[in-house]
Amino acid sequence: MPLTVGTAGHVDHGKTWLVRALTGKDTDRLPEEQRRGISIELGYAPLELPDGLRLSLIDVPGHERFVRTMVAGATGIDLFLLVVDANEGGRAQTHEHLAILRLLGVTDGVVAVTKADAVDPETLERALLEARKLVPGAETVAVSAKTGAGLDDLRAALARAAGGIDRPRREGATRLFVDRVFTLRGIGTVATGTLWSGSVGAGDELRAEPSGLTVRVRSVEVHDHPVERADAGQRVAVALTGSDRHRLTRGLALVEPGAYTVGYRLDVALDELSPLADGARVRAHHGTTETAARVVRANRPHVQLRLSEPVVAARGDRLILRAGTTVAGAVVLDAAPSRGHESAEPPVARPPEPLKVSDAAKSELERALASANGEPFRATDGRAAAALEREGRLVRVGNGFAIDRDAYDRARNLVVAECEQAGTITLARMRDLYGGSRRTAQLLLERLDGDGVTLRLGDVRRLRRRPG
Repeated sequence: MPLTVGTAGHVDHGKTWLVRALTGKDTDRLPEEQRRGISIELGYAPLELPDGLRLSLIDVPGHERFVRTMVAGATGIDLFLLVVDANEGGRAQTHEHLAILRLLGVTDGVVAVTKADAVDPETLERALLEARKLVPGAETVAVSAKTGAGLDDLRAALARAAGGIDRPRREGATRLFVDRVFTLRGIGTVATGTLWSGSVGAGDELRAEPSGLTVRVRSVEVHDHPVERADAGQRVAVALTGSDRHRLTRGLALVEPGAYTVGYRLDVALDELSPLADGARVRAHHGTTETAARVVRANRPHVQLRLSEPVVAARGDRLILRAGTTVAGAVVLDAAPSRGHESAEPPVARPPEPLKVSDAAKSELERALASANGEPFRATDGRAAAALEREGRLVRVGNGFAIDRDAYDRARNLVVAECEQAGTITLARMRDLYGGSRRTAQLLLERLDGDGVTLRLGDVRRLRRRPG
């Protein structure tokens, strides 16, 4: 399964030097980055691990001025590499980056305490202890990009973290958020980004939304190597025809035609770090897009974001909201809510992938549903899963999984009862109550968050409202 790891951490804590030491590639490619010694744009490199796994590594800026670029890089990653300077410890952007990762649902990763060669053993031990407190449960490794000490241990820790991820990519139609566009002699226009879902290969026709531009894929590369077809989770570069680079920009999404809603409104469930009043103005970060937004609470069953520019969103997508600093995360409940926002009635959700579903696909999914025995199962056809969900037969619980409707209702009742009795519920408690795996408990709780039943507060959840 292709996986992407993203760096995080304060400016000058050694992220880019560490990436260079791990991969042999300098991700600071801009002259200004090399002159100033800080990262400004996203950088990318392949990372080979001891077990043969190859990760895509995204190096993000640590400076406060470029947090928006960090968010664009963090959206869509599977695990983090948090970098903390052994002499300075956690600083402002360390904590904000950690908050952004949590709000994006990125909980797996490794902490690297860098510049270990520049401090005495006592200072290093204090730094390691602080780093373990910053991210309980994550492996912490002392490293030096200068001497190479600890690099093998760090690669091994990343391999263990990657091996423990039980969160396959969300299934669905092709969607690639563009983060760079450039022109190569003899090739033409090239767009790069992380493939969120689906696959892409030569000959595919895509739409660049929200501009509505139709393009055709001439060729595909993954980390400078040509491939016939790239899969979800990979860093890809696609050479395109039918456009010129002046009409393609960062923030556009290359999608399967007709598969996604493009709109100015999103109904969302908020996870607030700072209270947001009705009418609050924020900057909404989704994929590689940043746009102004207004928070609307009054007379709504859910919080609605009114956007100044349209976005290409789907149910379950995560956003980051900032107002000077990060103030909230959001999970999309409805990417096409009704315009009748004064009504207190719940919005009528439109199917996110309104294309025809074959009888064969539905039959295959029905067989999988029948044999799942109340556990989440891989719904390989997203459109068929959406159709059965509209019929009330299953519930999609994220990351390409679905569960029987009765099983989901049972889980919902267990969570409500536990929260009413104990006040909150943890992931471990949910696992014990439901009797399934940790992955099952996590998928169910995240869907309950998305449905507005629960609100996540750190490692616990409480009822957001009394379910009707």
